[in-house]
Amino acid sequence: MTTALILVPVGGALWVWITPWKNTRGPGGLALLIALVELALWVGTTANFDFGRGGLQFQTDTVWFEDLGVSYHVGLQDFTLWLVGLTVLVSAAAIGYGFWVGRERPGAYLGLLLFLEGAVIGVFTAQDLLVFYVFWEAMLIPLYVLIGVWGGPGRLGATFKFVAYTMAGSLLMLVAIIAAGLSAGSFDLAEAGRHQSVWIFLGFAAAFAIKAPLWPFHGWLPDAYRESTPEVAGMLSGVVSKAAAYGFLAIAIPQFPGAVSDWRVPILVLASIGLVYGSLLAFRAPDLRGVIAYSSLAQMNLIVIGLFATNASGNDGALLQMVNHGLISAALFLLAGAVERRTATGQLGLLGGMARGRPVLATVLITTGVIALAVPGSTAFAGEFLILNGIFAQGWGWAVVGAVAIVLAAMYMLRLISAVLHEDVGSAVPVEALDLRAAEIGVIVPLVAVLLFLSFWPAVITDHALQLFGGLP
Repeated sequence: MTTALILVPVGGALWVWITPWKNTRGPGGLALLIALVELALWVGTTANFDFGRGGLQFQTDTVWFEDLGVSYHVGLQDFTLWLVGLTVLVSAAAIGYGFWVGRERPGAYLGLLLFLEGAVIGVFTAQDLLVFYVFWEAMLIPLYVLIGVWGGPGRLGATFKFVAYTMAGSLLMLVAIIAAGLSAGSFDLAEAGRHQSVWIFLGFAAAFAIKAPLWPFHGWLPDAYRESTPEVAGMLSGVVSKAAAYGFLAIAIPQFPGAVSDWRVPILVLASIGLVYGSLLAFRAPDLRGVIAYSSLAQMNLIVIGLFATNASGNDGALLQMVNHGLISAALFLLAGAVERRTATGQLGLLGGMARGRPVLATVLITTGVIALAVPGSTAFAGEFLILNGIFAQGWGWAVVGAVAIVLAAMYMLRLISAVLHEDVGSAVPVEALDLRAAEIGVIVPLVAVLLFLSFWPAVITDHALQLFGGLP
């Protein structure tokens, strides 16, 4: 079942690429169908998952390189199941939006989105370090093309920064993987045991810090998020960044308990700076994409704080917030794309008054924004409360920083909502600008609906994700 979750989007990408299409709508229809089949496959997997048993399920373990002790080993754990679910839902929304908008060369474009989906699922399910690395690098290929070919006017610079940062981290991680595998005699996560080397830990941590990104390794983020198409930015922020947080969660923290104990304070310092820094920049950003991009930086640093609390509350909150933020950022980027299509700009100073005559846009944006600013009763509030509760055990000062950043988050989200929907009608907002169309509603509203569901029942994730966290240092 796990292998099928990987192969369906990858095989679908190949199908879309090699088919000789006679019109531009054909590849979009097929890509969307494949994305929906993948979503149905995940629902079926979840229905058959035994949450009471714990451990790996639906696993495949086949020898790849016997002499090196490398095997194609994939499987699902309770907490990775939710990250895979986040990936398939956000991917379906991104593909549906790209299909509706009508990107140039749709077969190549939508096939790359499907390939990216399969690579991310491979990262979340890999149980062998070299297999993990293969999927990790596979994520870079479609992103390089998607940003570099279909991005905005500054796409070349954004692509170069993204690739340069990512490759630097990937090379460090490759060295760390080789050292870890050879020292343990196996690359399998279940057999490798715990490592004592601080240098190997730092190799993994650098790669994950860049991809997340953790401050100050975020130099690639503003340009990449601004120059990408809205659906690619949603994938970057919504799911690709979560691959880095997953790396901390499943590899760096449990495999290197000694190094985590030694480096917890420096990493928490960097994450705290990033949390406040990202929140302040989001509040000052002059454009929609800038607010969402810097808020993503802040939220990923908050998630890292929860992970390095290394207790059940902090890690449960981090996992819940990974899902929350993935859905929120994807929805916001797609909404930003809808606004940009109607106004030809994302500059907040040129927007305003879009709530008048556009009730669906106003309702969806306000709902998403209110959840994002973590009002009590929302799933974001539950995730952030668990993180603050967990990090309080490491010191009340960390919790104070988190609380201050949460207040800042409310300020920048309210600023975004007000600048787009209220105030005077902006000079870039045409009177005839339409409300959200049916296709836009169809790809954005499901993301918001899941957020509302999680607001009523966040325990569906947190109560099924305690297996890993009991033995953390």
